[in-house]
Amino acid sequence: MSETSIQDILPLVQMPSRYLGSETNRIKKPWKKTQLHVALAFPDLYEIATSHFGIQILYGMLNGRNEILAERVFAPAVDMEAQLRKNKLPLCSLESETPLKNFDILGFSLLYELNYTNMVNMLDLAGIAFFAEERSKTDPFVIGGGPCTCNPEPVADFFDALVVGDGEAVILQMTDAWKAWRRSDSDKREALLHRWSQIKGVYIPSFFDVSVDAVGAQRLTPKHGSHQDVDRAVVSDLNTEPFPGTPIIPFGKPVHDRLRMEIARGCTRGCRFCQAGMIYRPVRERHPEAVLSSVSQLLKESGYEDLSLLSLSTGDYSCIAPLVQRIVDVGAKDRVAVSLPSLRAGSLTPELMELVRKVRKTGFTIAPEAGSQRLRDVINKNITETDIVETVENAFSLGWKLIKLYFMVGLPSETQADIEAIVALVKRLKEIAKKQGRSQKINVSVATFVPKPHTPFQWEPQISLETALEKINWLKDNLKLPGVQVKWQDPRVSVVEGVWARGDRRLNNVLINAWRSGCRFDGWTDFFDYDRWMTVFQASGINPRHYTQGYSDTDRPLPWDHINIGVDRSFLLEEKARAVAGKITNDCRTGSCRGCGVCDFESIKPVSFHDHKGFLSTQKPLPEPQASETAIKYVVSFKKMKAARFLGHLEMVKIFTRSLRRERLPLKYSKGFHPMPKVSFGDTLPMGMQSEDERMLVTLTEPIDSGELISRLRRQMPDGLEITGCSPYVKKKALERIDTLPYRVELKDGFFKQKDLDWFFGQQSVTIERKSKKGRPVAVDLKKAVSDIRLLDDHHAVMTLGTDNNLMVRPGLVMKTVFNLSELQILTAIITKRKTNHV
Repeated sequence: MSETSIQDILPLVQMPSRYLGSETNRIKKPWKKTQLHVALAFPDLYEIATSHFGIQILYGMLNGRNEILAERVFAPAVDMEAQLRKNKLPLCSLESETPLKNFDILGFSLLYELNYTNMVNMLDLAGIAFFAEERSKTDPFVIGGGPCTCNPEPVADFFDALVVGDGEAVILQMTDAWKAWRRSDSDKREALLHRWSQIKGVYIPSFFDVSVDAVGAQRLTPKHGSHQDVDRAVVSDLNTEPFPGTPIIPFGKPVHDRLRMEIARGCTRGCRFCQAGMIYRPVRERHPEAVLSSVSQLLKESGYEDLSLLSLSTGDYSCIAPLVQRIVDVGAKDRVAVSLPSLRAGSLTPELMELVRKVRKTGFTIAPEAGSQRLRDVINKNITETDIVETVENAFSLGWKLIKLYFMVGLPSETQADIEAIVALVKRLKEIAKKQGRSQKINVSVATFVPKPHTPFQWEPQISLETALEKINWLKDNLKLPGVQVKWQDPRVSVVEGVWARGDRRLNNVLINAWRSGCRFDGWTDFFDYDRWMTVFQASGINPRHYTQGYSDTDRPLPWDHINIGVDRSFLLEEKARAVAGKITNDCRTGSCRGCGVCDFESIKPVSFHDHKGFLSTQKPLPEPQASETAIKYVVSFKKMKAARFLGHLEMVKIFTRSLRRERLPLKYSKGFHPMPKVSFGDTLPMGMQSEDERMLVTLTEPIDSGELISRLRRQMPDGLEITGCSPYVKKKALERIDTLPYRVELKDGFFKQKDLDWFFGQQSVTIERKSKKGRPVAVDLKKAVSDIRLLDDHHAVMTLGTDNNLMVRPGLVMKTVFNLSELQILTAIITKRKTNHV
């Protein structure tokens, strides 16, 4: 009997398409010994990981080198983890199902502290030692990067190397160093670490001795004079760096199921609570012409119907209005909706809002952060209540129905009056909504402030759990208003996040203890267990308050002092003092330099295009597309086999509509607020079932040769979906249901027995219960529903089922009943719906 493979266990897990690795635009290279093999790992579920823009950039850069192979691996869900452990299968890459232990480099993206337990779990599933010092020369080098590396100490012992700053600036230098090391006489791991330590932005944790001083502060002592601290790697100009031209189109429901275009990196608004605003300085914009060119290409390569323009503050992009105008023009024909997710009150003008709503209104979010002007000045939010009110008025007047507001509790110097100001502001905005009509809604989200390293508030205490709960509960009670919904992040999550955000190496073993106790997916409400975490901390001798109580002595060494992200400590202290005084600091993008220390004004300086505001406006806005009244319909037939059987119906619909869009076919769209391509399918095929003959109805506005439509769609299909035919639509015959459907069943576990079939045929009736489409129980006589069943051998059978609505039943349920099969046997069986003309 053959060994169990990943494919064998896919029928046993939810959302199996997470593990297929056959998405459109994924890169699958042949595995060669002479290559450098890199696994790009993200310690969260597929839906989160595939929405991470950084992995797509590194994936394209690495695979752009012939001598490098890069594949992806994400955290398996708990059901997949259970199956991997039960079947003693290692965690593998998506593209080639290669065990992670066989790669040369395993690189983790560290975006969120509460993903750390998933990272440990992935290492264990891969059979890789947790700590760098325990790995042998046959193990991969484990590296990490992302915003969490601005304080890497809580996980430092797990990594051979960590990248601080922009990955694009470092990754190819690291791979070149690996190749030089491989060609050298030394095969010692430390020899490569020495090479890496000379690259700007690379931190080698093992090159430091760790001690704790008399007051309990961690102190690091460099072992080598050439590696005493780590300067952040910075891409000085985004316009000179490669950008992924063919983005991977994920299966399933990624959290950001749209095309994402980074238009700028960095923010100098100077919000004192915001870590990203400090660690990604200076502002570096992409040239508007480059953005427009990339958007045009990426829409063609992806088929997406939604586009997000990404940056920390999209509305501050210097050419935002003319750029959005041109992008809307480019995507208007294909009904592409444009969203600007990172907007500040005041930066979204009526002109810009009108542009975005041309296609359809997308989400609208404002983050006042604090309710009172006093506290907004303390945190240097640099927006007024007038800005907020005018933005909301404009949004509602232009047709938006829902406004989302984000606030924090626990900000430095916060008083009860500041909390009450949140309620007052929401009530004022609610009055604006009432004037526009009863359908306008306001969602209020509240989170607990977590002080982060490298910000002016890095020394501040985090409020206690009890205080956070008191503040949030007060807001919930006082915001029980019609049309206002309040959501909040569990403040217990913030407690654990705060520990890991400002922790040190004493937490490395705590992480293993937490993982062993069952901590997984701690950023997910369904999995987070506060009591378990408190038990782990206590058993490990850790008092969480030690890390969240703050630092009254600003001269005390901090665990992240050796990480130089570019912003001077003196600047942070000055901003801390200005916060106490309630003084705001203006954005250096439009004012004078504030002396934060990031720029040398030679290689690193702000990059913006304020002087290009007019050049995009030389072309007059295109008229809005008019819906064509022409409707030419085609019936497309296709097979759904092998890996494609693990695609759900909605996933398949998305695959086909985006394939049609990538081929630039003249699709006819529905009318109304949310225009969609007119594409429909026959009966929904259950997840896990194959089919030799499925049908799809496509409506175009122009005629096309059937053979051309077949060939163009074929080149867009992922593994397992095969276009088999196309013909013009003939009314009433396109997707009509036939009287019977033939199926073939292959058992992977167990045997078919002739005596079970003889029993079935000998019965007058065999009644089972199934559920109707509305979920009601319906009794069905299988003797009437089943036209025929024949055994081909012990593992293969064929059958024919009727299609009458009152008698329809799933083939798996038939086989389970007739042959007394278990649920597991049915799940692992391969059931194929055959062509109706098969004998």
